[in-house]
Amino acid sequence: MSTLLQSSFISSSSISPITPRFARISIRNAARCNNAVVSLNSANGIPYRSTELSVTGSTSIPSFLVAPNTPIHDLVNRNRLRIFSGTANPALAQEIACYMGLDLGKIKIKRFADGEIYVQLQESVRGCDVFLVQPTCPPANENLMELLVMIDACRRASAKNITAVIPYFGYARADRKTQGRESIAAKLVANLITEAGANRVLACDLHSGQSMGYFDIPVDHVYGQPVILDYLASKTICSDDLVVVSPDVGGVARARAFAKKLSDAPLAIVDKRRHGHNVAEVMNLIGDVKGKVAVMVDDMIDTAGTIAKGAALLHQEGAREVYACTTHAVFSPPAIERLSSGLFQEVIITNTIPVSEKNYFPQLTVLSVANLLGETIWRVHDDCSVSIEHLSC
Repeated sequence: MSTLLQSSFISSSSISPITPRFARISIRNAARCNNAVVSLNSANGIPYRSTELSVTGSTSIPSFLVAPNTPIHDLVNRNRLRIFSGTANPALAQEIACYMGLDLGKIKIKRFADGEIYVQLQESVRGCDVFLVQPTCPPANENLMELLVMIDACRRASAKNITAVIPYFGYARADRKTQGRESIAAKLVANLITEAGANRVLACDLHSGQSMGYFDIPVDHVYGQPVILDYLASKTICSDDLVVVSPDVGGVARARAFAKKLSDAPLAIVDKRRHGHNVAEVMNLIGDVKGKVAVMVDDMIDTAGTIAKGAALLHQEGAREVYACTTHAVFSPPAIERLSSGLFQEVIITNTIPVSEKNYFPQLTVLSVANLLGETIWRVHDDCSVSIEHLSC
């Protein structure tokens, strides 16, 4: 039943987590996307090519200003919306641009011999809505600093609006003080992004909802659940056999929302005691999983200690199969060994964090959130609602 991917890049045309209510991309761009090649060089993008976009409404431009065979809407919108990618996840940024029928902006990013980061935009962004795609995944400090320098470069280049698109928000787990004399790093990072010059943040599946309150600028928070739910629905598992499992008490609200959308499946909870960072001990199970297909839901998998011990407990309690579903695949060692040990029928993740080829294993399935983020970017740009009620998921 597992789905094995042969590469770390999934075409946005193969998996469609959302269906926009109006077409954004022309047939020509759709055909081009199917043959898209991701560029990973220092130019960070593909050379500019003329792009046709489907737009509504009429626009009047004097004929002497329009070059022959140049679509009018290209002249109007080409400089209003720009997407740039950092070096953290260029493949996802390319998929997002492809879904939107745009090309990635040209940007030069390099590191000096002493490790300092240099960023230069290779095209004008004056008066533009700029979206910077850069998850702060490992190495978190490097990618965070790169994002800050990118924001500063756009601000000094007179961009009208700067939106930091952060598919994975690092330091999100440091969102409160659990002991004395601890820092709240999530608030610190939020302040850094704001002070660097960002006007808005677009994040995916934050570790906790209160992290949005740490920002003094608007935050659009989208969820990867629709992408995973759509994939699970395609597996035609009998709804009577399903049970959704939260790997800890803190994830009950997330698992309950997931179970409600998954044929209103019953809920089970793994009770655990944590003795230290990245160290978890499973104690007992609340709920019945005997003879069931258990779907474990979490926002991220780091070392996989919590979810692996939970899966072992589910098998002990009589679960027939165990699926692991998560948005962010951090995969710190020894996560791969734990996930590929045979406890899981399938490990379903998204591409908010790039997975290196050496970390692939037979049970791993990677889904793309490019369409979800691309549609959200369009709605932010058009000042439309991005709430779940207005996204056809």
